[in-house]
Amino acid sequence: MRVLGLVGATHDSGLALLDDGLPLLILEEERLNREKRTKVFPTRSLHAAFGKDLSGLREVDVITTPWDVGRLRASFAKAMLRGFPGSLSFLLEGSHTPQRNEIVLLNHYLRRRLKRLAGGQPLPPIVNVGHHDAHAAVFFVSPFEDATILVMDGFGDDAATSIYTADGKGIRRRWWTGIFNSIGIAYTFVTEYLGFGGFSDEGKVMALAAYGNDSLVPAFRDIIHLENGGRYRVNLSYFDFHRYGEFKPFRRKFYERFGPPRTKGEPLTERHYNIARALQVVTEETVLHIARALLAHYPSRNLILSGGVALNCVANARVLADTKFKRVWVPPCASDTGAPFGSALWHYHQTLGQPRRFEMIHPFYGLGFDDREIEAALHRAGLAFERLDTRAVISRTARNLAEGKIVGWFQGRFEIGPRALGNRSILADPRRKDMREIINSKIKHRESFRPFAPAVLEERAAEYFEIAQPDPFMTLAPRVRAEKIGVMPSAVHVDGTGRIQTVNRAANPIYYDLIAAFGELTGVPILLNTSFNRHEPIVALPEEAISCYLRTGMDVLVLGNYYVTSRSNAKSAAAQASFEEAAQERAV
Repeated sequence: MRVLGLVGATHDSGLALLDDGLPLLILEEERLNREKRTKVFPTRSLHAAFGKDLSGLREVDVITTPWDVGRLRASFAKAMLRGFPGSLSFLLEGSHTPQRNEIVLLNHYLRRRLKRLAGGQPLPPIVNVGHHDAHAAVFFVSPFEDATILVMDGFGDDAATSIYTADGKGIRRRWWTGIFNSIGIAYTFVTEYLGFGGFSDEGKVMALAAYGNDSLVPAFRDIIHLENGGRYRVNLSYFDFHRYGEFKPFRRKFYERFGPPRTKGEPLTERHYNIARALQVVTEETVLHIARALLAHYPSRNLILSGGVALNCVANARVLADTKFKRVWVPPCASDTGAPFGSALWHYHQTLGQPRRFEMIHPFYGLGFDDREIEAALHRAGLAFERLDTRAVISRTARNLAEGKIVGWFQGRFEIGPRALGNRSILADPRRKDMREIINSKIKHRESFRPFAPAVLEERAAEYFEIAQPDPFMTLAPRVRAEKIGVMPSAVHVDGTGRIQTVNRAANPIYYDLIAAFGELTGVPILLNTSFNRHEPIVALPEEAISCYLRTGMDVLVLGNYYVTSRSNAKSAAAQASFEEAAQERAV
């Protein structure tokens, strides 16, 4: 049975194709249209999955969406009535509350757009799955036989936080909060208040928080109140997002207490650091408060975190370190990038009762490219290259990294989710204290306060980090052991943590062997890893990797088994732009 999960009316549009419970393809539209957090209908993803005429859609038995239209309409109507007339702003595109307004007519829009693309062919039936149900459904691909599931995001169709329990009998929702009682949306709007992009830059605020002090923490505790039984309450006397959405997120009380918002590009001050710190501390306290209550109420000692708030790797690490959960698991696509996949999983396993057949040990379900396609892209770009066997690629690249060179690493199918996990990565030596600054100056040109991630061999992780479980998807930021900070200074954040990725050979043999080879040369089985991009979505196609290499100061480019070090014969920037655009069309 084939199930197509589809998102096409909110941010992070994309699709997931499931065949008898096994993922065949998971695509985010932003990787193909090159627009971060895109809201456009996932036409390119559909073409990549089913062909230009969508003829492959005939093999799909059912389409699922991660939105329950009935629940969503009820929530939308309540919000409109409570906030009228200000709530009329919800109807305007960009309000973000609750999502794009066309989503309340989701099935109608979905069918109309699919018919346009697919011509007259019949379409599969459409099944709506609750938004938080879709997030919770990652249980079915987790390593656990039983688990408690905590879903926290901006808001779904009827909730901002939901609790589930799961075992061999399926998943059961236990309790939830209203859509505006939202830690996620508060975090997003404070992110915007600090001059960053909401719904995209929350990770920057998490990083910035390490530079602040606790002077404003008591004030933020008045914004989020902790209550009995793991409950919490957002104090809406500071906010107006429940009435006006993004057009008017804060009340005057917030500005009176914390000062004027930072404009984009304005220098960061101690006040901004301290606001970020207070927001992060109170978020961590809230997540811990809920987690401890879950331990008291439900028997499982396995915790799954999902939803956008689950991308807060510092809070996740606190749960693992400071509670009695034995294992914490977060999928690589915890945010809405994984919602299509979750909706398909929920329908197949929970609704239809099909047994579990699969555990997600790697995130590589995007598009892949063969040698012919890679070599053709290199020829079109005018680059000289060598084709090496895998062993030679690993040994030469490891030696380059040990010499301090920065490597663009492009292998296999690209990752799902917002983080580069070894197939579309920029790699470097973590031993060099100045490596983060070098990468920023030569390639990334991003804020100096943002850390890069250490990728470590799974079996060696506990030697370097205060962690006793794997984390293959870069979802935890444990403390670096004090005696190891000097060993990998560029991989350690200012607060002494590292957002690790543990690498298992079964999940990614070539990446594992590269780290191991670097470890043999240097004594440190860790590489510095950051996403293969520069102010754009992570590269998906060989042409995009080549373009990024040519636009930056990267030293080495490795595409599969093809090794590039010279730009001498590369085509002009204008030719590169047209060649990259043509590549996107070929890919779909």
